[in-house]
Amino acid sequence: MAAVRPLIGIPADRRMVGKHPFHMVGEKYARAVMVASGAAPLLIPALAEELRFEELLERLDGLLFTGSPSNVEPHRYQGEPSAPGTLHDPARDATTLPLIRKAVAGGVPVFGICRGFQEMNVAFGGTLHQKLHEVPGNLDHRDDESQPLEVQYGPAHDVTLEPGGTLRALSGTERVRVNSLHSQGIERLGDELEVEARAPDGVIEAFRVRAARAFALAVQWHPEWHVMNNPFSRALFAAFGQASRERAQSR
Repeated sequence: MAAVRPLIGIPADRRMVGKHPFHMVGEKYARAVMVASGAAPLLIPALAEELRFEELLERLDGLLFTGSPSNVEPHRYQGEPSAPGTLHDPARDATTLPLIRKAVAGGVPVFGICRGFQEMNVAFGGTLHQKLHEVPGNLDHRDDESQPLEVQYGPAHDVTLEPGGTLRALSGTERVRVNSLHSQGIERLGDELEVEARAPDGVIEAFRVRAARAFALAVQWHPEWHVMNNPFSRALFAAFGQASRERAQSR
């Protein structure tokens, strides 16, 4: 009999399709969990406290907080109102922000990607720049949406990995090249978070939760994209999967 795979929850976006709300997750994230983490993905609707967070966490072996076209609402970190037309997802915010803190406190492995990276920073009291490219001295971290996906998700810049960090240990090198598809970024790093990587302009590109009992790490780039073709991305998802497997075995 095949070994039982750990169960990794993926909180969904809430979107209106026609006149009805739907809860959805990008396929690339679910596939990365299956093929690179060796786990079973479970989509979690953005229903906030109705989910009964403690009960949910008892049944999960890990949580992946994904990227999304929407941004965290600025009032969540005392930021200025967003520019008109900015896409928000208050149902997702109400689900993920408390869930992140509860998961880390409960020893559930967590991994944040892009919006998930920003959510984790906000959940730990950090703040965000809404438009990194308007901050003097910063690179333009956005992708060109007029280009094919392969170009948008292609390598964009190096990140420097902090000595003694989780990512430096996984990569075995000081620098790795990553893609870049974000307009927002960290302004102030949240409490209890430790920098893992920086872009050439100094923008924080990865962090870990300093005192977490299990894997608790987030990256601003998109390692899920063609994950099996990138050794570093593969190692990152594998480490998350191993932490989730250890939790499953301990339970």
